[in-house]
Amino acid sequence: MRVLILGGDGYLGWPTAMQLSALGHEVAVVDNYLRRNICREMDVRPLFEVPSLDERAAIWKEKSGKDVKVYIGDLMDWSFTAEVFEKTRPEAVIHYAEQPSAPYSMASRRAATLTLKNNLEATANTIFAVREFARDAHIVKIGTMGEYGTPNIDIEEGWIDIEHKGRSQKFLYPRQASSLYHTTKIMDTDMLWFYVRMWGLKVTDLMQGPVYGLITDESQDDERLFPFFNYDELFGTVLNRFIVQAVVGYPLTVYGSGGQTRGYLNIKDTLNCVRLSLENPPEKPDLRIFNQFTETFSVNELAEKVQRAGKTLGLDVEVKSVPNPRKEAEEHYYNPAHTGLLDLGLEPNFLTDDVMAKMMEVVMKHKHNIYRDSIFRGVKWD
Repeated sequence: MRVLILGGDGYLGWPTAMQLSALGHEVAVVDNYLRRNICREMDVRPLFEVPSLDERAAIWKEKSGKDVKVYIGDLMDWSFTAEVFEKTRPEAVIHYAEQPSAPYSMASRRAATLTLKNNLEATANTIFAVREFARDAHIVKIGTMGEYGTPNIDIEEGWIDIEHKGRSQKFLYPRQASSLYHTTKIMDTDMLWFYVRMWGLKVTDLMQGPVYGLITDESQDDERLFPFFNYDELFGTVLNRFIVQAVVGYPLTVYGSGGQTRGYLNIKDTLNCVRLSLENPPEKPDLRIFNQFTETFSVNELAEKVQRAGKTLGLDVEVKSVPNPRKEAEEHYYNPAHTGLLDLGLEPNFLTDDVMAKMMEVVMKHKHNIYRDSIFRGVKWD
C-alpha cells in the first residue's frame, strides 16, 4: 500500500520506512529535522553521525533497490502538509512526527511551548489532511504508556468499562501524565477520538513503552542505516543510556530509589507492532488502542541486567543512585494489560543476556565517539 511516515528521520521513523519498503510498500517519509536541531541547540550528540534523509534513501536504494520518497518540511505548515498529502495520497499514515523527549519538554518555558505547538499542530494538520486528501487512510499514531501514569489499579488497554449509579459505559482509560510531552500525547489521543466520532476516521493508537536497541533486520549489514542512538538524558531512553554508561565506565545513573517500573520493548518489536497494525486495520471507523510493550522492568532491574552483561564482556559496571531530577513516584504499583498486539501475531524479542551483550558490543565499537559530558547534566523538571 502507499504509506506516508511522518517523522521519518527519527529513531523509529527511519527503521520503519526501511522495513515497510523491504516488504514492498510504496513508502514516503516526511521530517523537518527538529530532533537534530534540538540536539545541536542543547549540545548533545548521538553515538554516531547519521546521514541526512536524502542520503539514507540513496543508501537504501543502493542496498535494496527500493525507493523511499523524501519530503523535508514542517507539518505545522498547512501548505506543505497539504502538498505532501495531495502528492502521495496515502492509504496509511504513520505518525511519529512529534518532539519526543519528556525531559526536554520540562527543561524551560521555551521548550514547553515548542513541544505544545509542534505536537498538537502536527497532529491536527495530519487529521485535516487525511480528511481532505486521503479520506479512507488508516492513521497509526505512536502514543505512549506514559499517558496512563502510574495508577494504583490495573491499566487496561486503552478503554475501561465504568458502572456508576446503576448505569454503565465504556470510556477512555483515565490518564495522568508526568510531563508536558506526555500531556501532549494525551491531547493527541483526545483529538483523534473526537475526529473519529465527527468524521469517521480509522485510527490505531499505539501506547508504546520505552524502546531500546539499534539493530534491525534491514540495517544489520550496513551501519550507515542505523537509527539515531542518543545516550544523553534528553533523548536517550534509559536502557540505551545505561549501556553507553557501562561501556565508557560511567556509573549507571539510577534516579532516586530506582523502583520506577515501565513496559519496555526492542526496536524490532516496534517495527513489527506497526506492521501488524497496518496489516490488520480497523474494519470500521474506530479509535483502536494497543498497549505496545513486551516486558516490564524497574530501573534497578535494568541496571542489574546491564551490570551482569557488562561482566561477561570484562566491564566493571558501577551502579549509583543520583537525586531524581523528575517529579514521579519512585515506588508504585504497575500492572498494564498488553494482549492486543500478541493476538495479532506479535512474536516478542525479549531482553535476554545475549541481546544485551550484542548491544554492548556495538556500542563498544563506537566508544571513541562517546562524550562523557553529554551523559548527565541533571536537567530538572522545571
